[in-house]
Amino acid sequence: MRVLYLVPSFYPAFYHGGPVISGYHLCNALSENGVELRVLTTDTAGPDRNLPITDFPTMMPARYPVYYCRRLFSVSVAPGILWRMVNMIRWADVVHLVAVYSFPTIPALLVCKLLNKPVVWSPRGSLQRWNRSSRVGLKSIWNCVCRLVAPRRLIIHSTSSEEEVASSEQFRLVEIVTVPNGVDVPSHQASRSSNEKLRLLYLGRLDPIKAIDNLIAACAKLNNGLRSRWSLTIAGTGETSYREKLSRKVADLSLTRQIKLVGEVKEAGREQLFDEADLLILPSHQESFGMAAAEAMARGLPVIVSTNTPWKQVDQVQCGMCVANDSDSLAEAIGKMHQQPLQEMGLKGREWMKREFSWKKRAVEMLEVYEKVQGL
Repeated sequence: MRVLYLVPSFYPAFYHGGPVISGYHLCNALSENGVELRVLTTDTAGPDRNLPITDFPTMMPARYPVYYCRRLFSVSVAPGILWRMVNMIRWADVVHLVAVYSFPTIPALLVCKLLNKPVVWSPRGSLQRWNRSSRVGLKSIWNCVCRLVAPRRLIIHSTSSEEEVASSEQFRLVEIVTVPNGVDVPSHQASRSSNEKLRLLYLGRLDPIKAIDNLIAACAKLNNGLRSRWSLTIAGTGETSYREKLSRKVADLSLTRQIKLVGEVKEAGREQLFDEADLLILPSHQESFGMAAAEAMARGLPVIVSTNTPWKQVDQVQCGMCVANDSDSLAEAIGKMHQQPLQEMGLKGREWMKREFSWKKRAVEMLEVYEKVQGL
């Protein structure tokens, strides 16, 4: 089967968070499963940066080509992607389109309609709304245009039941299939010594939807309620104004010695962060999947996740806690987790990821979706 994976940003554009990591590993698993794959994308590495691409196309270690088209402005405006798109869509048996509110989306849907090509469309959380969602009116107009130009053979791919519900509200007449992300489980698990200092980690985009300000406020309460020493590492990047807002909040609460914002972290740095942490916290207001939580559990790291994420099973599996994301609830959960056998909880999470979230399994499930959309 020939699949075109069409996405506005691709590995190693870590600025764009979990979807870049999950998309890369899905492509690897598909290629290793016999799919003839091409990736058409831009070279964006963030709002003002481009990836240093030297080969066009660039061959990935899993033996598929990535066509990084030069991003000229905004997040994903790359005119080169348009004129390459037609021939690549004509070549493909199935087009896997990623993202909604990006430059390639509407042209890709229209070309697929004109060429009668089936599409699997992964919004990656774009269709979910929360009470501070921006430009809702413009997004509604964009969605209407997408409905008009979409091909007849179309399936929307969601990564969780929460995302499925949100997608169905925006595209009521389109079939939606849920296939969660997978996660690679490293061969080793870091040995976390029981010391008095509780090392907390947030890893992901810096964006208001992630509720990082609630986490900082929760940590301020720890100095009154937690008898042990603690630290919080906030790893990731986002818009300058929001980064500065978080830094000011840390300073205003006199937490600069305990909370460090370390910026964007590449792959090797991510592994070091996981190895040097005792607990990952994902306090988001909204998540379609929450790749950082899966990565943490795969490495034997227990988690605290908000009830707005798809990870409500962590309580049942006994590898973490799922709580409300207000500062009081987060602070209470951190205090409770500090009294738990974190190493044992981490092992349970790691086994859960091995058992149910392998990329090999996810590639087989995605192939079934590709075959299904071809038959519509």
